[in-house]
Amino acid sequence: MTFVQLEYVVALDRYRHFASAAANCFVTQPTLSMQIHKLEEELGIKIFDRSKQPVIPTEAGAEVIEHAKKIIAERDQLHEMIHTKKGVISGELRVGIIPTLAPYLLPLFVHRFTDKYPNVKLIINEMMTDLIINRLREGTIHAGILVTPLQEHGIKEDVLFYEELMVYVSKNNDNFRKNYVLAQDIDPNKLWLLEEGHCFRSQIMNLCELQKASKEGHSFEYEAGSIETLRRMVELTDGITILPELATMDLNAKQQQQLRLFKRPAPMREVSLVVHRDFVKKRLIEILKKEITAAVPEKIKKNRNSNVLPV
Repeated sequence: MTFVQLEYVVALDRYRHFASAAANCFVTQPTLSMQIHKLEEELGIKIFDRSKQPVIPTEAGAEVIEHAKKIIAERDQLHEMIHTKKGVISGELRVGIIPTLAPYLLPLFVHRFTDKYPNVKLIINEMMTDLIINRLREGTIHAGILVTPLQEHGIKEDVLFYEELMVYVSKNNDNFRKNYVLAQDIDPNKLWLLEEGHCFRSQIMNLCELQKASKEGHSFEYEAGSIETLRRMVELTDGITILPELATMDLNAKQQQQLRLFKRPAPMREVSLVVHRDFVKKRLIEILKKEITAAVPEKIKKNRNSNVLPV
């Protein structure tokens, strides 16, 4: 039994397809298949039922896979401990981040991080919250940067900062003439929202107490895939949208005139670094948190959790 064989077993369980698992492990399909077959012969059981498409673990195989995951995690933790003892900061760190944070947060810290820690390979992918949670449980990423609280079993949340939510309003909208906006001031039929699947959308729906904005009588219905699109749609219509604070940092002087605050206490969204309870790479994740919090604008660092919206 080898670590390589265990890694192949875990990969095949994850992808349920020999070609996909082999590609992920950077080996040929016959190599991966042969090594798994050798392990099955050594153990005297079938780990996978190959008659099914996609392949699935046998009952005994499912237990082997769970033990394989634990063994690989223990190996990684041992390597992490040795690196820490030696004062070596190196390795690979795979991170998922939600799309409503990525364009605004990543430029603040990534360049400094890579300059400061050249021996760390930082791999970041944009993905929705549900996918981040799934990937953390699978062990295919080490950490996620997203909006909390999640209250997900087995997921640990470490708050990074709180973002104030702000109103971005067209000059043709009634709220443009106000200094402060109340949630009930917002006309649901003029509110631009992100498409389904974004946690930011659900937060806005909760804030404005919306179930589904009525679009009857409207000849155009659109839900955006990005915050930048929301801003543009407001600028071109008599609409209104809500932006997280980081997304307002690069507004020009003209756009700043369209920004309004909610009446205090302002709604906040909680941004956290999340990991699985069995996570490894503890030292690298600590460093990542330190660099992110150091890079966040001072105004945002001072925000408090007085009115955090549920996800």
